[in-house]
Amino acid sequence: MTKFLSKWFRKFHRWIAVPTALAIPIAFVLKMLGDENLQQAWARLEKIPSILMLIMAITGAYLFLLPYIVKGQRKKRVGAPAEADRQPIKD
Repeated sequence: MTKFLSKWFRKFHRWIAVPTALAIPIAFVLKMLGDENLQQAWARLEKIPSILMLIMAITGAYLFLLPYIVKGQRKKRVGAPAEADRQPIKD
């Protein structure tokens, strides 16, 4: 299941990165221009960059933690070696 989620989260994260990278500078430029018509038009779409950033943060956090999740699952699957196996070899 983790491999399936990893593949799709990675693709989704990449595709969301493009509109996020475009929406943030556009929002900044529109606010700096100060044109009233542009301000009113952007007011309807103002929450989009915030939602995209939230999605990026959630998927990015999952992708960041994924190696640790897989490592924990691998340890559970293999199991810890018995104490008898860990004793040093005596010469």
